[in-house]
Amino acid sequence: MKTYYAREALLPSGWARDVRITIDGGAIAAIEPGGAAKGAERLRGPVLPGMANLHSHAFQRAMAGLTEVRAAAHDDFWSWRELMYQFMERLTPDQAQAIAAQLYIEMLCHGYTAVAEFHYVHHPAEMLERHVAAARETGIAITLLPSLYRWSGFGAKPLEPRQRRFASDARTVLDIVARIPRSAELNAGVAPHSLRAVDPQSLKELVAAVDARTVIHIHAAEQTREVEESTLALHKRPVEWLLENCPVDGRWCVVHATHMQPSEVTGLAASGAVAGLCPTTEGNLGDGIFALVAYRGASGRWGIGGDSHVSRDPAEELRLLEYMQRVVARRRNITVSSVSPAVGTTLWLEAAAGGAQALGREMGALATGKRADLVVLDGGHPDIAPRAGDAIANALLFSGSANLVRDVMVAGRWVVRERHHAQEEAAAERYARAVTELIR
Repeated sequence: MKTYYAREALLPSGWARDVRITIDGGAIAAIEPGGAAKGAERLRGPVLPGMANLHSHAFQRAMAGLTEVRAAAHDDFWSWRELMYQFMERLTPDQAQAIAAQLYIEMLCHGYTAVAEFHYVHHPAEMLERHVAAARETGIAITLLPSLYRWSGFGAKPLEPRQRRFASDARTVLDIVARIPRSAELNAGVAPHSLRAVDPQSLKELVAAVDARTVIHIHAAEQTREVEESTLALHKRPVEWLLENCPVDGRWCVVHATHMQPSEVTGLAASGAVAGLCPTTEGNLGDGIFALVAYRGASGRWGIGGDSHVSRDPAEELRLLEYMQRVVARRRNITVSSVSPAVGTTLWLEAAAGGAQALGREMGALATGKRADLVVLDGGHPDIAPRAGDAIANALLFSGSANLVRDVMVAGRWVVRERHHAQEEAAAERYARAVTELIR
């Protein structure tokens, strides 16, 4: 058992001062605001709960910056996807592990303490285990989401040659999940890729076969073309079809959900599912802007993901999410709550809670019984040192400073100390070698 003292900590009820945090067996055993520092290890800055990255395609980290040259007269998600296929075709298991390890270290150093790996490059089969190995090596907690991927498009169109590495069926996915042991560091769920890549029968078969503790993630309504094709093939928009034909509840994470009608917004919110928002990827791909104001107004739950990993920083994801809402509304300070009138505090608390739900983990809050995931900011930084309470979270997200995270703990174990990860140099060398091989 170990006790820490923080000058300030972000609790579910908001910021508190002089907080003692007792950790036992990787979980928080006690939280005591207004406590004394005596007998406790003093943390070197304000403390926030660890953030979950609820949507990751790890191999795409190596593509960051490589697709920013116009590839078609009308360059959009679909032309980007062709470049991604070309990149993926050459990917080996060794390269996949090297990329994932580098990515997971970068995530940890910015305050992510867990990741949901939406895994669809199934062949060879060892690709999945390579992500487990990368997570173990780096210390990040991982929820593996083997993807059901059967078709190239609506109407059960056969997979294209470049998609053959994605091929899977419901039985294969269920067998993979059954073999994954559950622990504080490792969890598993299922990921029907999208309505265009699965058929109604296989989707329903998969969903019916998983138990109540298994999370279900699916891409939906990311692109307007997908919405149009869904309407033609299924006579319903993607989110509309899911809500009417599947038992969508708190186990589900609907990734992107960018293009919804008002009835879909309120329906998804009422279901208890999590909307998985990936602002930097959605911005990079030109997807569109999620209806956050209406969704939160209907008490919708949400979290953030890195997706293609053009960013590995939760503060950047949350900042861009808020700025997109401001651009649409032409107003400022959109995302506030009854807990706090501060945007930074509200965004971090809600995203951490939604991410924890999406990963099926007892994390995302500094509270008794939750996993001991601590993100300690640099208390000596000039943007942090003179500030208190809500101003700390606002500085983290909106001061424009580079990474303000100093130390990171996952399940009671420090994985980042004084801004450094023990494996960062070796991982960077392997990553550079892998990228060189892929783009050669």
